[in-house]
Amino acid sequence: MNIVILSRNANLYSTDRLVEEGENRGHKIEIIDPLKCDIIIEKEKPTIYYKDRYLDYVDAVIPRIGASVTFYGCAVVRQFEMMNVFTTASSDAILRSRDKLKSLQRLSKAGIGMPKTVFTNYSRDVEEVIEHVGGVPVIIKLLEGTQGLGVVLAETKNAAESVLEAFNGLEARVIVQEFIKEAKGADLRALVVDGHVVGAMKRQGKDGEFRSNLHRGGSADIIKLSEDELKVAMKASRALKLPVCGVDMLQSARGPLLLEVNSSPGLEGIEKATGRNIARSIITYIEKNRK
Repeated sequence: MNIVILSRNANLYSTDRLVEEGENRGHKIEIIDPLKCDIIIEKEKPTIYYKDRYLDYVDAVIPRIGASVTFYGCAVVRQFEMMNVFTTASSDAILRSRDKLKSLQRLSKAGIGMPKTVFTNYSRDVEEVIEHVGGVPVIIKLLEGTQGLGVVLAETKNAAESVLEAFNGLEARVIVQEFIKEAKGADLRALVVDGHVVGAMKRQGKDGEFRSNLHRGGSADIIKLSEDELKVAMKASRALKLPVCGVDMLQSARGPLLLEVNSSPGLEGIEKATGRNIARSIITYIEKNRK
């Protein structure tokens, strides 16, 4: 098969591993920068032009699209869909997952547990917003934040009010969530492929850091998920129609609570923590569905 990886950086671990496993299984793998693609819209003949050629020979695409290029990246994925090319994540599903508010609404409707969350339209009644999630401490998140950026822990009422007022003044849209103390700065990342969990790790934030992101110095170890945690991960994958995704959860006194679903999960941390060949699982998922 001719498989295209949509990525702006060919040197990333995840991209490199997908190339390695795809070639090991006899496929031709090509890395293409989505921002350098021209989308040609014509009656009954949708095409994509990249550098010096038309991409009319592609069998499948693996979108590895960063949050900063979501709009154009999804337009390219959508064009491949119009060309009847198989994709591991549809353009609509990527857009759903990138909109934190919309994805939480869908996941809540699906009956998935999550921290109490409030979204408000620049409300001046900050005290009431804080009370809706059970009081301080609270987590305040920018809707567009990634990799732990734009996430603030407000431990006191005054701190929460100051942060919310500052974001309101900047007209930055945020959500406010309850702080799950018993998680102790750790979360779970489950990697789902073809609707099934193929690997899971527990990420622990460094001392004094409530965010567990590996990009921020956190550590990761393999973990065996409970039945409830497995169900949450697979149910979240189905709810957002993302057969390949990373599902982040917290362990709480009332069971697993979902944080978010990542449509382009990194492979480095989870492959090294679990020893699992996640990249190969993604390639075999393409083989199974392309046939």
